[in-house]
Formats: sequence, structure tokens, C-alpha cells
Amino acid sequence: MSVNLTNRQVGDITVIDVAGRITLGEGSSALRDALRDLISKGQKKILLNLGDVSYIDSSGIGELVSGFTTVTNQGGQLKLLNLTKRVKDLLQITKLYTVFDVHDEESTAIRAYN
Repeated sequence: MSVNLTNRQVGDITVIDVAGRITLGEGSSALRDALRDLISKGQKKILLNLGDVSYIDSSGIGELVSGFTTVTNQGGQLKLLNLTKRVKDLLQITKLYTVFDVHDEESTAIRAYN
């Protein structure tokens, strides 16, 4: 199973619901393309809902970091929502948990943009 991305708007914040696997190839490139597309359209507030991500490999982690850097360099904010235990553990092992703004509840994440 590859990755499935669904965008929705909550005010001026774009929420990307991610489901499936973020891995080398189709999964990571889909995420990269989605983030670049939003930035090119002027969307600066992006929330990645990773609650339905079943697996993420090193390439997927690289895409999260790359996406975070791209969004930040364009003056935007990228936050993560609903990390599964596996993804949270992976971010803690790689010391990236402190880089990302991570939230467990969507309402809290939305308020964090203001």
C-alpha cells in the first residue's frame, strides 16, 4: 500500500491527512509534491496529520525534514499531528522530535498557529 494524501482547509490552515506508507519512491515523492504545490499556491500554514501512517522509512523521514525546511524557508509553518507510536519513536531515536512542532490534538495544533 502506498501513501494517500487528502487536503482540507481549517480557516487559513491546510491540513494534509496522510494514510499509508511514506517510503522511498512513490510515498515520499507524493508528500514532497504536495508540500511544494501548497507553498507555490501561497499556503504557509500546513498541518500534517500522520495518524494513519502505518510505516515510514529513512527516505520518508528525509522528506519530512526536507518539507519542513522548504516550508520554513518560505516563511511558513509545518506542524505534525497524531503521530503513531512507531513514528514518534522513530523521531525520538533520530532526535528529530525536538525539531518538529508535534501535537496530539487537532484543535491544539490549530491554535498553535496563532
